[in-house]
Amino acid sequence: MIRKYRKDDIEILLDIWLRASIEAHDFIAPDFWRSQVNNMRNIYIPASENYVYERESKVLGFYSLHENTLAAIFVSPENQRAGIGKQLMNHAKKQRENIVLSVYKENEPSFNFYLSQGFTVVSEQIDEHTGRQEYTMSTSI
Repeated sequence: MIRKYRKDDIEILLDIWLRASIEAHDFIAPDFWRSQVNNMRNIYIPASENYVYERESKVLGFYSLHENTLAAIFVSPENQRAGIGKQLMNHAKKQRENIVLSVYKENEPSFNFYLSQGFTVVSEQIDEHTGRQEYTMSTSI
């Protein structure tokens, strides 16, 4: 089931975000992601429209929209490749007519997932926080 985020979901969202970020971005030092937890808690999640994927009262993934930007979509590492990301993405697409996102060029699994979900590359740039190449992708051009 996908439902709206509740404030008492924050700790599990941060846990999923941190573990999945470290796993998906082995080209960035884990300390970078750890240094961003408070920003996620205090800035990014509160500023976004968040939805969680829940099964048997346990949150297994979530996504965050900030205006038309998919700011986050994460599934707990032990529950990846089970279709949860696709369900979250389909739900997000129903919330917005056009969605824009950024993905690191080196994160090929996520990049390929977004391509499979109908996103196309609209630009390539350097992420100011990490110095890594990233793509901006969109559901429509």
